[in-house]
Amino acid sequence: MTTEAAPPPGSAGTPPARPGPTAEEFGTVQQSAEFAELRRSYRSFAFPLTVAFIAWYLLYVLLSNYAGGFMGTKLFGNINVALVLGLGQFATTFLIAWLYSRHAAAKLDPKASAIKARMEGGK
Repeated sequence: MTTEAAPPPGSAGTPPARPGPTAEEFGTVQQSAEFAELRRSYRSFAFPLTVAFIAWYLLYVLLSNYAGGFMGTKLFGNINVALVLGLGQFATTFLIAWLYSRHAAAKLDPKASAIKARMEGGK
């Protein structure tokens, strides 16, 4: 029985793989305008949503501790404000994850892939 798989890198008959980028190359990329734009794009999305979600979570915790009457207000049947806001925490978590995955696919991944390709290509 034979296999058609290529031999592992560095074995007989194949040239050794290029060593990884040097510290100087990483430093150069980190100082580049393209990397700064990638970092700005990430931060302009992640930081505001993180602050908003933490504020929303802390509001829920504070209301639960100090506004028991309000949180216990029945909306319909056995469903009260606390339950609706608690489920809203889960909903916003999934919404933020979905929004981030769209943002990353559209704006972050192409920039990161271009930087990675240049780093791996040694250019």
